Amino acid sequence: MRPNRLDETLDRLTRRGEKGLIAYLTAGDPNPETSLALFQALAEGGADVLEMGLPFSDPLADGPVNQQAALRALQAGTGVDTVFRLARSLHESCDTPLALLTYVNPVLRRGPRRFLAEAAESGIDALVIPDLPAEEADLGLGGASLAEEAKRAGVHLVPFAAPTTTDERLSRLREASGGFVYCVSLTGVTGVRRDLPPGLSSLVARVKAHTDLPVAVGFGISTPEQAAQVAAAADAVIVGSALVGEVEAAVQAGRIPELPGRLRKIAADLKQAIATGQRIGSKS
Repeated sequence: MRPNRLDETLDRLTRRGEKGLIAYLTAGDPNPETSLALFQALAEGGADVLEMGLPFSDPLADGPVNQQAALRALQAGTGVDTVFRLARSLHESCDTPLALLTYVNPVLRRGPRRFLAEAAESGIDALVIPDLPAEEADLGLGGASLAEEAKRAGVHLVPFAAPTTTDERLSRLREASGGFVYCVSLTGVTGVRRDLPPGLSSLVARVKAHTDLPVAVGFGISTPEQAAQVAAAADAVIVGSALVGEVEAAVQAGRIPELPGRLRKIAADLKQAIATGQRIGSKS
């Protein structure tokens, strides 16, 4: 089994007492060539994990910003093969681990075992599938769960937790494939929010009581100040819509060549803020 760079990175952050930055963009947005440069820029800016969104026509967990990004990527001809090629290029050009966010339909369409094999071969370290409940994760694999099959391929299937998740369901996190727990900060879809939801620290503490996996918080985190607040409680901060919004703004303004530098700076600012929030959290 190939080494999993996500495990290595998260273990290293834990040993150093540091918090992580997981940066999300839709793969292929605004086009595959530019997309590769944007992911590389985020890694250069300090992102610890790159989360690639596989563009899909019905992204039910995504708000308008990410929906438009998926549409742009699809219009640019981005499909599963393209995303795997992008992942392979990223894997070869930087050491930053890759997580792939996909809805379950593309996995079923391609065939779960084939999808996992190609993901692993492309250098993807983890899958994030927001519309796949644990109870439905067999996917016709003859009794084996997708998490078990993913583990055999050296790929983690990232579990979810949300404010509505019961303690009984949280107890199943110990059976998860690994990687990290994707803690959804609020009920609703992705998107930039002015304020963080109340009770976020309590939610993270409740999740941590049920798992030894690192807990990463996403949905609605857009500014360095918000990232700092989340880092005081969580092990990692996931930022997506704010970055995707920068892509959309650059497309509309005709400033795509400036995007890599812009995203590199944003990633550096977020990483610095996360370090600040971590220090605050350690004193509380």
